[in-house]
Amino acid sequence: MTEHTFSGFGEQAFPFLKALKFHANREWFQENKALYESQLKEPLGDLAEAAGEACQAADLPFRGNRKTSPFRIYRDVRFSKDKNPYKSNVSAVLSRDGTKKDAGGIYMHFEPEECFLASGLWFPPAPQLKALREQIVARKADFLKIEGDLKKAGLEFSTEHTLTRLPNAFKAEEDTELQRLLKLKMFIVQRPIPQELANSPKLVDAVVKFGKDVLPLMNFVWRAVDPLREETGNA
Repeated sequence: MTEHTFSGFGEQAFPFLKALKFHANREWFQENKALYESQLKEPLGDLAEAAGEACQAADLPFRGNRKTSPFRIYRDVRFSKDKNPYKSNVSAVLSRDGTKKDAGGIYMHFEPEECFLASGLWFPPAPQLKALREQIVARKADFLKIEGDLKKAGLEFSTEHTLTRLPNAFKAEEDTELQRLLKLKMFIVQRPIPQELANSPKLVDAVVKFGKDVLPLMNFVWRAVDPLREETGNA
């Protein structure tokens, strides 16, 4: 098997994203498409495969593929007031099958002055969220241990989107710790990445370290939501 390597994004990668956000038109993008492909698209594919292979070597269940892991730079503007046809970032995901269809994994985001790694469940569908909440209630001690270990690693659940009241299915819950968790609408942790690290081969090691830190969380999540996939025949 060929071992893939990542040497960093190109020197013009982040200046290109800044310029793309400023110009925000197809004519400019087409004139500079070769720069996008050499400085961003190809390195992002290299990162997905190299980081996926490094995770596998570390016995982490995260895979990457240059064809299925990256997200498109083109925005879907059909239902958006913002008609900018391009994103101001590039991103990719590492998952158990190397695609974006799996529940959770490692999300890698690169944007001028906002690079980060994230993991967990981002605004999951209602059945997944309910299943995860049920698992948290059933295994409270396990989940609080996971949350505590995440905090020690500098990772905390985002509270940006939190319910003011308990979900109807859990409104009888009186445990204050569980109430706090059950009000979360997503379970995401995020680690900032210095921009200089994104331009370095050391980024692969940072992804592996992050994968080790979030694996207990993802194992908990998968235990909760995987039965839903099996029920619908999507295992």
